[in-house]
Amino acid sequence: MKLLRFGPPGQERPGLLDATGKIRDLSSVVTDIAGDALTPAGLDRLASIDPSTLPRVEDGVRLGACVGRIGKFICIGLNFSDHAAESNLPIPSEPVVFGKWTSAVVGPNDDIEIPRGSLKTDWEVELGVVIGQGGRYIEEAHAMSHVAGYCVINDVSEREYQLERGGTWDKGKGCDTFGPTGPWLVTRDEVPDPHALRMWLEVDGKRYQDGSSANMIFRIPFLISYLSRMMSLHPGDLISTGTPAGVGLGQKPPVYLRAGNVVRLGIDKLGEQRQLVKAYAG
Repeated sequence: MKLLRFGPPGQERPGLLDATGKIRDLSSVVTDIAGDALTPAGLDRLASIDPSTLPRVEDGVRLGACVGRIGKFICIGLNFSDHAAESNLPIPSEPVVFGKWTSAVVGPNDDIEIPRGSLKTDWEVELGVVIGQGGRYIEEAHAMSHVAGYCVINDVSEREYQLERGGTWDKGKGCDTFGPTGPWLVTRDEVPDPHALRMWLEVDGKRYQDGSSANMIFRIPFLISYLSRMMSLHPGDLISTGTPAGVGLGQKPPVYLRAGNVVRLGIDKLGEQRQLVKAYAG
């Protein structure tokens, strides 16, 4: 299944994409694509529904983030060997873990807002893993059974805030609009091997990132097991698993986003995003 949320910001409704590419309204079945709806039992219930019995949604409707009420937005840094190399940083011996604030989450085609005074806003196409079955101390061998599905994430990053302001990376990762998520959550059964997905990103039509999830240093089962040692994982928690080479910081000279740029990105089987970059207008 491809699950999604549609409608104005803050008023999104649950839906799914049918076999013809049309959105169907799930509001009569679940209140949101969140929480219990993402557990194994919740997904089984949704899978049992004939999409043709659901109301069809008009074309062109805005898509929100494909997961609602995200509890934790956990990110993994330097998880692709080629990205670590372009960042002039060693391959980590353990996962680099940081967080995005959930106030950063926006829809897949919403605008990216450059923070006031920012000169180093950057892009990162990433594979998102949505937790379906929660737990603590999850064994790596059983970790994939805790996955509800996958989605595209643009881990937008302000490099000065992240790297030059002292302290942790979180400063440059959680600004408003820095977490475009979607267009849909693709359930685990439709992605037999999440470590064999092409990942790409373009700015104004120029391809900067063109990699594969095969190059992850720490793979999804290990990441879930590792994180569950430090925290409880809950249905709807989101793990962003790292980016391949080609970020703006890694260009020679570096290239950063400016107002008016258009960013397009996508991952095999998971869909595409498109964002217009704007300057903070407040």
